[in-house]
Amino acid sequence: MPNPFFPVKVNDCSANEYGMTLFPHHWHNHIEFLYFSKGSAIIEINSIPHEVHAGEIVVINSNDLHYGTSLSEDLVYYAMIVDMKLLQSQSLDAVETKFITPITQNRILFASKITDDDEMVNCVTSLIKELKERPFSYELSVKSYLYRILTLLLRNYVVDYSSNENEQLRIKNLERFTPIFEYIDEHYSEELSVELLANLAGLSRFHFSRLFKELTARTVTEYINTLRINKSEYLLRNSRLNISEIALSTGFKDIYYFSRAFKKYKDISPSELRKNFSI
Repeated sequence: MPNPFFPVKVNDCSANEYGMTLFPHHWHNHIEFLYFSKGSAIIEINSIPHEVHAGEIVVINSNDLHYGTSLSEDLVYYAMIVDMKLLQSQSLDAVETKFITPITQNRILFASKITDDDEMVNCVTSLIKELKERPFSYELSVKSYLYRILTLLLRNYVVDYSSNENEQLRIKNLERFTPIFEYIDEHYSEELSVELLANLAGLSRFHFSRLFKELTARTVTEYINTLRINKSEYLLRNSRLNISEIALSTGFKDIYYFSRAFKKYKDISPSELRKNFSI
């Protein structure tokens, strides 16, 4: 956070290529709001993909594992990150005990995608405007909008209440697996066996595979293949490499297996996709 005494920030974001990675798989303790003003994207949250368009909002709960890919050549969105401790009270009033504390402990979870909600869009865009322009007393205005956003979320978009013990265990496992996600993102084009990744995590193959699926809702192979296919789609659309070169550069040693896997994940063959684009 640029200001630790006022821990909320907004980033202007854009992408100019279809299939461009907006951000790699990662997670953090803060809640995040993505507001899309132009174009479309796929935002994957805990391995569930959400296709979002201009005028829609994505809510990323604390500790959600998330990843983004552009579906446009002219994408514009805003990423607003909030440390909910900003709204905590010094005294244990009803607001603090019933709402703020459970939210900061991630015991109240919100829906990932918000569509056709003019009031929520107005709150988010007004808050972004305050943070960008910073007129006198903008801090008061920002906090008031945050309280209103929380009110709307609590009334309309709560999807789960979880125990603090379960959340603490999830955080512990996410911390343990963060180096694994980073390793896969950096070495996806190489041979990646379950044994190798399990050894990096200091776990048995069985325990590693079970925890990996709990965190990502995918097997290790499914997770790696999804990443490789997304990378290969980007190259098919935006590079002059031939299909064999793309397969090899994204970790597929067998061109026929690559073609089958690509069609399985994308419902179109690599050659058919390439025909639609003139590089």
